Amino acid sequence: MSAAAADRTETLSRLRESVAEMHLRHAVPLPFGLPAIDERLADRGLDGGALHEVAPAAPSLSDEAAATLFTAGIAARFAGAADSSVLWVVSRFDLYAPGLEQAGLPPGRVIFAQGHDDRDVLALMEDALRHGGLGAVIGEVRRADMTASRRLQLAADAGRTPALLARRWRRQGVCPLTELSAATTRWRIACAPSARLPAPGVGRARWAVELVRQRGGNPFSLLVEACDDTGRLALAAGAPHRAAPAAGAPARAA
Repeated sequence: MSAAAADRTETLSRLRESVAEMHLRHAVPLPFGLPAIDERLADRGLDGGALHEVAPAAPSLSDEAAATLFTAGIAARFAGAADSSVLWVVSRFDLYAPGLEQAGLPPGRVIFAQGHDDRDVLALMEDALRHGGLGAVIGEVRRADMTASRRLQLAADAGRTPALLARRWRRQGVCPLTELSAATTRWRIACAPSARLPAPGVGRARWAVELVRQRGGNPFSLLVEACDDTGRLALAAGAPHRAAPAAGAPARAA
């Protein structure tokens, strides 16, 4: 083998090693930092190169706000780990910036984009995911079929960027998570009563968090305290949890 050929072989070998290290570094799952959740996740965290879906449990403003802040908390932790920004794509701009900041996403960390409809939102998400330079990409849609979710999953994997799809209710009685999806995890979020305080006042918000589907793992539900200003959840004192239903038991659509 000539010296030039040897140099080329060595260079290619170094490039392969660099790409492998980069893939491994970005593919490490991001834990919630809450053992009650992380120990029940197949990857012990959320895959940073995959699609994750979040939906409110009911078409109410309170549950929609809880689902939005749950999503913001996840994005805040991904962005913090990558020291990067989050792209949030909407078709109607109704986000409350101070609320996002309380969940760990200050204005300087978020880039907002607006599409005309769900199709535009999904296209913008896909382009941003393939770019690979963001901490996370969030999109709010009412409808995304299996083909759309597969495209987002492939784009997230290609760009090693987490895709967070915030599903909104289209009509009463039809939960967004009844549609088939290629998402790695699918979450349903609802508000829950806060703990009683020894004196009059407002306690930390509580959410009923349900993982209705995960690839390679079982569903579960848990009562948690809402995100703090770093995007982290806390386990509510005395919180009950439910594991996967027994074999043969009816399962909720996901």
